[in-house]
Amino acid sequence: MKNKIVKIGTRGSKLALIQAEKVKNALNEKFFDLNFELVIIKTRGDKILSLPLSSINDKGLFTRDLEQALIKKEIDVAVHSLKDLPTEFPEGLFLGGVLKRGEVRDVIISKDNRKLEELTGSDVIGTSSLRRKALLLHYKKGLSIINIRGNVDTRLRKMDEGYCDVLILAGAGIERTGYRGKITEYIDPEIIMPSVCQGIIGIENRIDDDFTSAILKQINHENTFITASAERTFLKVIEGGCQVPCGCISSIRNTTFSIKGLISDLDGEEIIKKSLSGPVEKADEIAGGLAALILNAGGRKILADIRGRDA
Repeated sequence: MKNKIVKIGTRGSKLALIQAEKVKNALNEKFFDLNFELVIIKTRGDKILSLPLSSINDKGLFTRDLEQALIKKEIDVAVHSLKDLPTEFPEGLFLGGVLKRGEVRDVIISKDNRKLEELTGSDVIGTSSLRRKALLLHYKKGLSIINIRGNVDTRLRKMDEGYCDVLILAGAGIERTGYRGKITEYIDPEIIMPSVCQGIIGIENRIDDDFTSAILKQINHENTFITASAERTFLKVIEGGCQVPCGCISSIRNTTFSIKGLISDLDGEEIIKKSLSGPVEKADEIAGGLAALILNAGGRKILADIRGRDA
């Protein structure tokens, strides 16, 4: 297969390209006789920047165009921030592998380096996430939170121009784009629980492509794949997404898998938070059980209320 070209599909943002380059580098280290090429695909999410994510109601906002290119064989794999990838795959596609998980926590970047506990109602906080907004309001009522969209550079520029005083962002994205020095604080997951699969780079490919599936297995990080699969099961059972403030965080220690998860109403007034653990070989079952536990403890009512607002 010498000189064979493997096309790696990616969005064109700075972060997406950095993540795709990580996949390319990992493959290059394993397969010296193959050529790996990045192919930029512009997604609907890259084109619609004026609306909050929660108002668009499109689970494939950042992934569908990449998946269509994959199905059409214009690319051989698609690289995603796994938190953006819907739990249901188009026919013929699957999650072929993941890289080792990066930073899972959200972070604060503020103009004057003040931490979360120091923020007041006079501070304007920018975030595009209903989860972050709800959990911030649960932590401290009266905070002023506005929607902000765009890549990391755009959001930082908007803050510098006075659009907001504080940004809440995923730590992995900030670190990967070289802005670690701007981080004011890593937020305790007990205060703001991360999004499902936050910090994980996922690689999607075609079920019928045995060659690409085989090479992805060589760079797949097994423990991250187990936690990713379990967290996606949690999300699927709880029927979460951009319109529902929910999150989870999981870990593997020796032979034990542990997961915490939550669902919140839109205002952070009511939060249902639970945790479960058990044998790592039952990670998916445990994660699904946690979601069911949360739903039965009041999560279904929260979901119904949220969907009733949108009706």
